[in-house]
Order: sequence, then C-alpha cells, then structure tokens
Amino acid sequence: MKRIFLVLLTALMVIPATTSAKDKKPAGIKVISYNIRMGTADDGTNSWKYRYPASGMMLDDQKPDIFGLQEALPEQKQYLEDVLPDYKSVGVPRDDGKKNGEIMAIFWNKKTIKMLKWGTYWLSETPDVPSKGWDAACMRTATWTLLKDKKSGKKFYYVNTHLDHVGWEARKNGLALIVERIASMNPKNYPMVLTGDFNMEIDRPEFDDLKKQMKNAREEAAVTDHHNTFNNWGKNTTSIIDYIWYSGWSSCTKYETITKPYNKRTFVSDHFPVSATLLF
Repeated sequence: MKRIFLVLLTALMVIPATTSAKDKKPAGIKVISYNIRMGTADDGTNSWKYRYPASGMMLDDQKPDIFGLQEALPEQKQYLEDVLPDYKSVGVPRDDGKKNGEIMAIFWNKKTIKMLKWGTYWLSETPDVPSKGWDAACMRTATWTLLKDKKSGKKFYYVNTHLDHVGWEARKNGLALIVERIASMNPKNYPMVLTGDFNMEIDRPEFDDLKKQMKNAREEAAVTDHHNTFNNWGKNTTSIIDYIWYSGWSSCTKYETITKPYNKRTFVSDHFPVSATLLF
C-alpha cells in the first residue's frame, strides 16, 4: 500500500511540470502598421481634432509590442507618447530631419522590447540627407530600428516607410533602395520586419524583388483576412496598399485588418491599421 501511495504521489508531482512545459508559449511579437492620416488635413468630422482619442484607444486596446506610423506629424507622435506611457518612439520629420514634416515613427513597448539602434534615410538619390527623389510629390523616408525582445533575448530589425502617392518612379526606386538597405544592414541575418503604406496593390511588378527576400504577412499567416486597408472614410472598399512583410521568423500566426470602431467612430483613420503576430 505504501509503495502504491508513493507511485501516485510521484505521478501527481510530475503532471504539473509536464503541463507547464506544454503550455509554454513560443516567443513572438505583435506588430501594427498604421497610417494615422496627417493631423492638418481638413477631413470634416473625420479631422484629427475629432478622432484623435480613437487612435490612442485603438493602440491601447490592441497592445502591439511594436508599431509603425505613417503620416504622423510631430504633435500626433507626441500625443501617442503622452497617452501610451508604456511606449517610446523614434523617427524624424521628413522635410528637414528636425522639426517639419511627417514622421515615419516606430513605437515600442518598453516592457517587452529594448531599443538598440535606429536611424532614418530618405528615399532619393541622396538618402543620407533630407531630399526628394525621382518623380515624387513629397519627400519620403524609411525609419529603421534594431530591437531586442526582452522575453527571449532575441534581436530583430524593424523598418517602417511610406512610398510616394504620385510618382511611379519614386515608388519603384524608393522600394528598391529599401530592399537594398535591408539586405546590407543585416549581415547576421536577424529576423526582419518591414511595414508601411506602399501606395500600390500587391500585383505590381515593383514588389518583385521584395517578394524574393520577404513574406507578405497577409498571405502567409495561419489566420488572415483579405479586407481593404485604404477606406477613404468609407468611400473605398477595395484598395489594399498597407502591408506587413517579414523574413527570418518561424511563422506568422495571425494577420488582421483592424476594422473595429473606437470611441464610437467607424474609422480611426482613412486607412485601417493592420496587425501581425510573428514567432521567432
């Protein structure tokens, strides 16, 4: 009887440990790409002065480990820093690299992610100084970061950009520059994430070289959707121009176009945010 009791006791002690190991989640991150729509745009009742609380509420609800903004003016970036105290951000205004223009900002959750390095370059023939490239209507930039996941200790790169909305040469050459820099900046082959508003559909040939290096989260995720990303305040229901690309990750478990209303507002921006969960 005593021997049977000891065997049962040993079994009970082993079960919790086995269950705990089985339930342990693999390390990963949640990333969001969000064209916030510049704060000076006159969008009537959709203008920033009316919808700004919804942007903060969306990000607080979604709780990404990292997120990239497009079109963010300095005051919009500052607002999100103020209402999201767990996050810090980097990025410079595109017009002069100091105070003026939209920022391709990257935010990270200080509790889960550590910033190691970062920088910005311009999508032009002279990428290391503020400049407008090719046939672009505006100056365009890409912000890059080298980050570390605190839970796993693993490092990864994150690049955030916004391609021009007018010039096809600017889109083509700007993306080619990003692809070139992504290849050269990562000799240790860390996992890589690229997000942004690319202002073109996925069947465009400009994506061909990028597709050879990175995967499209929308197409690769185990759980995904095919919702439009540019909504134009409800006037556009087909355009998919916002993307999350990745390489060096073991898998993408979920991709989502975030269409949920916040603060009773149907649209948090004229673009729906998109999110992806990536596993190391």
